[in-house]
Amino acid sequence: MALHAEVQNPAAQTARPMDRLAAMLSGDLGEVERLLAERAASPVATIPDLSSYLISAGGKRLRPILTLAAARAVGGRGGDAVAKLAAAVEFIHTATLLHDDVVDDSDLRRGKAAAKNVWGASASILVGDFLFARAFTLMTETRDLRILDILSRASCVIAEGEVRQLASLGKVDLPIPEYMAIVEAKTAALFEAAARAGACTATNDETISDAMGEYGRRLGRAFQIVDDLLDYGGLTSVIGKAVGDDFREGKLTLPVIYARESATGDDRKFWDRVMGEREQTESDLAHAIHLIRASGAADRTLEAANAEAAAAKAALARASRGAFHDELAGLADYCVSRAF
Repeated sequence: MALHAEVQNPAAQTARPMDRLAAMLSGDLGEVERLLAERAASPVATIPDLSSYLISAGGKRLRPILTLAAARAVGGRGGDAVAKLAAAVEFIHTATLLHDDVVDDSDLRRGKAAAKNVWGASASILVGDFLFARAFTLMTETRDLRILDILSRASCVIAEGEVRQLASLGKVDLPIPEYMAIVEAKTAALFEAAARAGACTATNDETISDAMGEYGRRLGRAFQIVDDLLDYGGLTSVIGKAVGDDFREGKLTLPVIYARESATGDDRKFWDRVMGEREQTESDLAHAIHLIRASGAADRTLEAANAEAAAAKAALARASRGAFHDELAGLADYCVSRAF
């Protein structure tokens, strides 16, 4: 049973800030889509075939929308530079997904077979590298060294986060600060870079771009914490991958850390077996979901996500006002409401 079937939240039924932002940014998003198709082109057929398979698979375009909206929220008017930046951000995100699916041996991505299951792991890694290169080409075309610095640093942090998570597999006593460091690197770094760089296309005021970057960072943390919870009872259509992937891969995420923290006796032995020793049976995922709910770990995880969303909105208030501010604030709440 999905988490949202057990908790009633009216906001989850009515809040669709992503849709409203997409409508407000329709012209800019159209240019971003054109750039994605144009720059994914290559005479090597596998490259456009594989990249378009994922890029056109119905992704939410959350990161490009964040980039464009951050620019508008601080007084920008859109244009060529911010569209290229938003396309670069999406290429970086897509490249990391291609690499992640190989590392994690995932079978689904955005509701379809993972690209590595269609073209193979080697092709997925190499096309991911191609998309990274395309992203940097787009960045240099903005002629803004601040943007190149922001996104190149974020790309390094993302790679470090993947290695850090790989090194944490099987550590049943993973400290919460280490978990948050992984979240910060894997997800929040690109959210932060998208929002900060977007703001930089419209203002030279570092106080504003720093506040917008903090908004993105906190938004990314909230988003990933909820994604980690959705792995234990969400819907594939919401998280874009198979439910239980994190569990099967032995990833220590916040709901598991909280559940094991309060567990005793047989429950503690269960977590040590399935996550530490990686000995799992078909019924173990259902039991893990039960323990996460019964122990209060799901509620504690949502509280942590809500705290990050509140911090995101507080940072946003220091950077902007107006319609785009309001929708970005709503986006922070919506990232959490996906769990209901």
